[in-house]
This record gives sequence, C-alpha cells and structure tokens, in this order.
Amino acid sequence: MTSAASGDFFRDGWCTFDHDPVLAAWVESALPAARATTEDPDQQIWFRYQRTWFAGVNALPNAADGSLPGTTPMAGRAVDFIHDNLGLSGFDWDRAQVSICYPGYPQPMAEESEALHRFRRDRDAAHVDGLLREGPERRRYLREYHGFILGIPMVDFDPGASPFVVWRGSHELIRDAFRSRFEGIDPPTWSEQDVTDTYHAARRQVFDTCERVALHARPGEAFLVHRLALHGMAPWAEGATASEDGRMIVYFRPETGTPADWLNAP
Repeated sequence: MTSAASGDFFRDGWCTFDHDPVLAAWVESALPAARATTEDPDQQIWFRYQRTWFAGVNALPNAADGSLPGTTPMAGRAVDFIHDNLGLSGFDWDRAQVSICYPGYPQPMAEESEALHRFRRDRDAAHVDGLLREGPERRRYLREYHGFILGIPMVDFDPGASPFVVWRGSHELIRDAFRSRFEGIDPPTWSEQDVTDTYHAARRQVFDTCERVALHARPGEAFLVHRLALHGMAPWAEGATASEDGRMIVYFRPETGTPADWLNAP
C-alpha cells in the first residue's frame, strides 16, 4: 500500500503526503498559469466576498492528463495512492479549481443572505461535493460523481490562512445516510431525487459527532480527501499571513464513475 504522511484515508476520510519532488516540479511549472487566472477577464466572475476569495472553479487550463504547457502529467505519490488504493486509473483529470483566499475572508456579499454568511463564517461553508443547490428554494440534488478531492498548495502560507477543513469520519456518516435515502431506487435516477432533508440531517449529525480538522500543507506536499467527506474552508484567522499570492490551493476533483460508485466505492 502506498504510504501517506498522516491521516488514514479510509478511516478518517483524508490523508496527507509529504514533500514529493515530482509534484513539486509540477507546482513550480504550473504556478504561472495559476497566477494568471486572477488577471484573466473571463475569470473575474470568481472573485467573491469583497474580493477576499477567488473561487476559480475549473479555472486552470490543464489538459485531461493534468498537464499544462511546460509541465508533465499528474504523477507522484498522491497519484500512485489514487491508482493503487482507490483503484482509479484511466480517468480524465478535470480542469482544476484555483482557490485563492486573502486576508479578511469572508466579507459579507450582497448576493448571500445573513444566514448563509453566518454558516460560511461559523461552519466553514461545510458541504459535500456533487450535491448541488438548485432553484429558488435551493434544493439539493446529486449531480456530480467525483472520485476524490486532491488539494495541492501552490505557495507558502500560514496555517491560519483560511485552511481547508474536514470532519474526521464524516464520509461514512454521509454514506450511511444516502444508502438509506436511495434504498430501492435505481441508481441512474438518483439525480432526480430531492435529497435536501437527508443531506441537512446528515450534516447536523457530523457537526455533533465528528472532529473538525484543519489541514495545512506546503508546495510539493498534498492532501487527499474522500469524495463523501464533509469539508469546507475556514475564515482567515487574525494575524495569519501569506504572500501577495494569498492562500492559493489547486483542487482536482475528477468524475470517475457511476452514481453507484460514488456511494459504494471505498
């Protein structure tokens, strides 16, 4: 089994990887393209919360093998773990998210209610990927079937600079809740099911029973998070610092299988 530096992926729902020269070389080569996303006129829509967060969804112009001009395809210990321990290979890497936070995150945003702002501030906007809000009532539907979340820090920043947070063991609580919700329903039709109530109840259970863990890594290191894990992004802590690049992390979350795989795979 490929080794991870800390955290047990299948027990905790996440693990981290020590410095990897292969990944470090990719980061160094990809950093100019990641920086350029904030200057791209077509990407300005991703600045949120009074420009304290650049969401950068699918903003990195990488190819399906994870490469950019001048970089190699995605490789290294984290990728080996994905292949060897998750049994995932031959998939297309999605265009990565370039998530950049700046001091003061999150500031109030006109498009967001006070209740949603409080949830972002006090609960890290905790969510499970792929369960999308839709319609004026913001109901949740399962629309995307990610295989994992791979976080790759692109620059150095303080641990308190809006870290990625995850709730230990939450992936199994989420799995149990959705197995009950989808019991007897044909997987190809799961996307038609309004799962808002199930999701909210499971999230409350996670808050009540699971430990919140903040992850921090440096360029050349990485963290891998289970697709079903409840996770979010913490506010920028008082006194935390970063370079002018801010807290920049690239996230890959490729879709790798079927609805049944999303729920039942390891």
